[in-house]
Amino acid sequence: MNTDARCTFQITGWDEKTYQEIDGGAKLTQAKVTQSYAGDIEGTSSLEYLMAYAVQGTATFVGLERVLGAVGGKSGTFVIQHVGSFSDGKARSSWSVVAGSGTGALASLRGSGSYVAGHGEPAQVSFSYSFEPHA
Repeated sequence: MNTDARCTFQITGWDEKTYQEIDGGAKLTQAKVTQSYAGDIEGTSSLEYLMAYAVQGTATFVGLERVLGAVGGKSGTFVIQHVGSFSDGKARSSWSVVAGSGTGALASLRGSGSYVAGHGEPAQVSFSYSFEPHA
């Protein structure tokens, strides 16, 4: 049975570097990010995004994030895979827990979610999760 939950995250560090300039002002970048979570996910994370910026300032991104903390009162780590976009001053991502990535009491965690984040404000996260029974 899935549990619907909500939390917020705040970016605590952002180090972005361009690795390829494209004619007309577009570019490809990599960002190393740290975050802190509060709510139904409690903890911290480290995340790497690969981003493609278009000339008009919009972007698409993919990322992998390792979260250290607690979900549903259970502690451990897990990895999230992100796919998202940036436009009109907001980042939007759909994400899912990478199967088999959990450790500790989160070893059987499964789930997916999404967030919307404006610059400098806590991101609003919604997600649905479950703990798969052990085989």
